[in-house]
Amino acid sequence: MIPDKPPRDDVYQAASDSLKDAHVPTFEKYKELYQKSIENPEEFWGIVAKDFFWKSNHTGQFLDYNFDIAKGKIYVKCMEGATTNICYNVLDRNVHERKLGDKIAFFWEGNEPGDEMKVTYSELLKQVCKFANVLKSLGVKKGDRVSIYMPMIVELVVAMLACARIGAVHSIVFAGFSAESLCERIMDSQCSLLITADGFYRGEKLINLKVIADDALRKCRDKNFPVQKCVMIKHLSKEESVSPAGCQSPPAKRACPDLQQEKQRERVKKVRPTPQVPWNPEVDLCWHTLVGGASEECEPEWCESEDPLFILYTSGSTGKPKGVLHTVSGYMLYTAATFKFVFDYQPDDVYWCTADIGWITGHSYITYGPLANGATSVLFEGLPTYPDVSRMWEIVDKYQVTKFYTAPTAIRMLMKYGNEPVHKFKRLSLRVLGTVGEPINPEAWHWYYSVVGDKRCPVVDTFWQTETGGHVLTPLPGATPMKPGSATFPFFGVVPAVLNESGEELEGPCEGYLVFKQPWPGVMRTVFRNQERFETTYFKKFPGYYVTGDGCRRDKDGYYWITGRIDDMLNVSGHLFSTAEVESALVGHAGVAEAAVVGRPHPVKGESLYCFVTLGDGVSYSAALEAELKKQVREKIGAIATPDHIQNAPGLPKTRSGKIMRRVLRKIARGERDLGDVSTLADGSVIEQLFRSRCATAV
Repeated sequence: MIPDKPPRDDVYQAASDSLKDAHVPTFEKYKELYQKSIENPEEFWGIVAKDFFWKSNHTGQFLDYNFDIAKGKIYVKCMEGATTNICYNVLDRNVHERKLGDKIAFFWEGNEPGDEMKVTYSELLKQVCKFANVLKSLGVKKGDRVSIYMPMIVELVVAMLACARIGAVHSIVFAGFSAESLCERIMDSQCSLLITADGFYRGEKLINLKVIADDALRKCRDKNFPVQKCVMIKHLSKEESVSPAGCQSPPAKRACPDLQQEKQRERVKKVRPTPQVPWNPEVDLCWHTLVGGASEECEPEWCESEDPLFILYTSGSTGKPKGVLHTVSGYMLYTAATFKFVFDYQPDDVYWCTADIGWITGHSYITYGPLANGATSVLFEGLPTYPDVSRMWEIVDKYQVTKFYTAPTAIRMLMKYGNEPVHKFKRLSLRVLGTVGEPINPEAWHWYYSVVGDKRCPVVDTFWQTETGGHVLTPLPGATPMKPGSATFPFFGVVPAVLNESGEELEGPCEGYLVFKQPWPGVMRTVFRNQERFETTYFKKFPGYYVTGDGCRRDKDGYYWITGRIDDMLNVSGHLFSTAEVESALVGHAGVAEAAVVGRPHPVKGESLYCFVTLGDGVSYSAALEAELKKQVREKIGAIATPDHIQNAPGLPKTRSGKIMRRVLRKIARGERDLGDVSTLADGSVIEQLFRSRCATAV
């Protein structure tokens, strides 16, 4: 599987100074550790586990599993019988055992330059304990689900770790999702409490988060699922005149006073409208009022290894999001190890992941992975282009960031502004660059490597999923020769294979379905309350394998290249949406009889949403209707799913059995006339109609 020697041609090796003190300094060392990880996982992961505190040790097999649906229920168990607490391990252990209490856990950088704050490990621990006590006072107990709908502020980290401390299960919903999406996730996970904020700014745009949250709670009530309490933090509404009655203002300039202590920052003087916050005293509670009298000490709830830690929703091919469930011990070990090795974490590093905590990248590589290693991170609320396109590089220099992790979408977007905004700043602190969310195209890779990293920094192009918990295919800095656009080789404990349509493993250079043959500690355990969907989605197509849903190519040197989704999924700016999910939103409009959605290549997003709609009798296509349809998708899913193009389709290409031929629609969306075999089409005339309609709208 792993080549005996690294290839010599068309590759890039990390600069020699990147190899200094690397955890895995050579390709030979990588191969040695990799073999140990798959042949003796208990020994390999047992070494990782020694860095953590265990209230009781595991009994029996370290990793027990069944991946073959023909042999019974699919399951994965890691360190069964052990008890621990992940919050204790990422905070108390760092403060009391590792003596890192005064070390900065997060530099918080707000939307506006100059709006900043820092929080130490000791301060973070105190605030987590206080809010954990608040949760307990509200009746939240071990196993209860708590929904979190917050902007990128330190209190988001506090809320999720407070849940973990008392054994509650957090379900974080990205703050860009709509009220309908939030409602759907609250109901599916059966959350007993919602935590949110008044609002936040994304660049110049004000997001009235509490208004959206209230709309979601109203929708829950209408569907006979009333959420009893909603805790709101005042992030923007500082002045009493715009503060809800009964909600105490924070005595400090922005956040909880204990987070700031003597480190008060100067608030940006820019005058901006603040949200008018709706307030229902029967449901709403004020964060600041609650934590004001809470104790700074909270004994952690000791959890079994396989107790649930969090639920995170990812789009499903049926249109209904899947509640991916991760558990305590395996996820903790895997995020800690991947963070340490993939970013070659060193104690003096300042690390910055630009993702949102509402996605799995933020869970694993802003919160749990970095904190488990005692790292200092940058937590960024803003946009890479606000107030100008050099913002990211300004922040790199400001905090002397050493390890930088972002999405190809952001890289492509910044590329179009040229090199000058990058060269305004030195970036000499950078040592490792990373990418996440989608395969990076070679052009963007070269720009990132040459312009941003000055050809000094290895690029770790990571492939993984919400379901995998952490990186599964990735280079290691210093050890892995890099091929632009390739995710290279498997991480420790991961055994990939490439299958053909018949489920046969392919050897050597090949292309097919990417699958995994055995679990690693951090893989998902189930779909929340839907084991049948879990087994059908990931294990039914090829019994004995975990099916990623991605296509893959393996080259002559053994490098893996992700070729994209092979099911009805779209990857837009690194975020997955199902075609069914968007189609359902479109046909919810009274004027739409039928809809089909495909992806079309986009120079920045990687893939954009291209929608075909067939209208009902008597309905005419117009700019106003198009605007209504885009609004419909935004309201049902969120702004990130807004279609880039909607085409009026008098009919859709279907087989004689009535199945929509999306393969043909993808060709039409791209303007490609070579459609391949269309002999199964029920009505071939539809094709020319769609091409004419496409030309008429000047796509």
